[in-house]
Parts: sequence; C-alpha cells; structure tokens
Amino acid sequence: MNRVILIGRLTRDPEVRYSDNGHTVARFAIAVDRRFKKENEQNADFINTVAFGKTAEFIEKYFFQGNKIVVEGRIQTGSYTNQDGQKVYTTDVVAEQVEFGESKNSNNTNGSANESRPAPSSAIGDGFMNIPDGVEDEGLPFN
Repeated sequence: MNRVILIGRLTRDPEVRYSDNGHTVARFAIAVDRRFKKENEQNADFINTVAFGKTAEFIEKYFFQGNKIVVEGRIQTGSYTNQDGQKVYTTDVVAEQVEFGESKNSNNTNGSANESRPAPSSAIGDGFMNIPDGVEDEGLPFN
C-alpha cells in the first residue's frame, strides 16, 4: 500500500497552474520536522508535493507560506531528461486530501482560544497532564 500522511508548514505559497483543458495543479513544499534531531544535521525534511483538481483549488484559496497543513496521499516517482540530456529522477507526494494543521486562532497571544483547556502547568514529569475531576465527562455523547 502506498500511503503517506504529512504534517508540516508550507515553505512558500503554492504555485498554481491551469491547463488548457481546465485542470488545476498546485505545487508546494512542506517542511516536516524530524522526530529525532542530531547535532550538525538539518531539523526538517522538505517534501515536494503536488495536488490536482478541487484539492489544488482548495489549497490555492486557503493555504499560504508558513501555514501548517496535513496532507494525506501517495508517493509518486518519475523521471525526465533535462536540457543537458541528463536523466533526472523525481519523488513527489501526490496530495489526495488536505486539512488545516492548526486553527485560525492558534497564533492568538491573548490565550482566548485555549480558555477551556487546563493550564499546561499541571503537567507532571512524565509528560502527561493531570485531568481535573469531571473534565473527562464533558461533552462526550456516550456517557
């Protein structure tokens, strides 16, 4: 199965083109942080991505450089011969579905977007947060 899910930030605004027969193509790169970082190595991978049709139009309308994006799709390899006669191999992710990686208010500095969440200061040393009594029952349809 050829399936990939990426979460990262656009390195530039998507480059959108329209073909003569009305097809839309969006090309962009996503900076995806590496899980483990080593000294003197880059901290992210830059993944070339392409989207077609309605997905490309959605990306053109709503995504810009620096936006966090979730991409689900497949890896596609190919090759072409450049102007110097050399064969060039390519690897792209073909985006079949995209989502916003963060809310519009995530950069809000006044904290209003996170008012209903417990304060991060209640985190304990193992990285888990203590949940106050009664919080786990809020809003769940299967009580």
